[in-house]
Amino acid sequence: MMKCRALLIEDDIRLASAIVQYFELNAILCDHCCDGDKALNLIAQNSYDVLITDINMPHMTGVALCEHLRKIGCDTPVIMITSLSDLDDKVKGFDAGTDDYLVKPFALKELLIRVNALSKRKSNQTNKFAIVDLGLEIDYSQHKLSRNNIDISLPKSSWALLIALVHAWPNPVSKKDLEFALWGDEIPDSDGLKVHIHHLRHRLDRPFAQPLVHAVRGVGFVLALHHD
Repeated sequence: MMKCRALLIEDDIRLASAIVQYFELNAILCDHCCDGDKALNLIAQNSYDVLITDINMPHMTGVALCEHLRKIGCDTPVIMITSLSDLDDKVKGFDAGTDDYLVKPFALKELLIRVNALSKRKSNQTNKFAIVDLGLEIDYSQHKLSRNNIDISLPKSSWALLIALVHAWPNPVSKKDLEFALWGDEIPDSDGLKVHIHHLRHRLDRPFAQPLVHAVRGVGFVLALHHD
């Protein structure tokens, strides 16, 4: 039986493979991705006990990823692994909300010990957050949503879109990124995104006077109470 579930964000495939295999031998289920954008999608779709992220990654640094997660209310413990040992770099990581730091090269056993320790800490935390300006309350682990204290049920596809929009709030999300949230790398040829946006609006906006999901011409979509 697996003890906990972790997400590893690491673009060094050889190192990532070694960590994943070692964890699975020690009863830890470990998902893996290579950059912060994909990590956000996985975090939206799954419940993790610990996140392990490299500091230097394509598209989004580990510090930026951690900072963004804390901003939207995700309190899952984060271990940052890096080849940088400078104190200032560690301070930046801890200021962003990192819980632990490990400098390369490191022993896999030490990483395992730190993951097990942080996973126990997670059991006393919640995975809920709110965007007060929009009246939204979201429970990641239970896949529950309410707007203005009214519970809203979302199908899996609408949930994936909502979380992608929430992660970027108050900024817009490109159509490409929304398509990735729905289908990953296997995006269909048809314009299915419009259909799924319609379904999300039907659940999230229709019962209320003000819509939250707005199209941004030439970009994609954004969550906002008012949008020109």
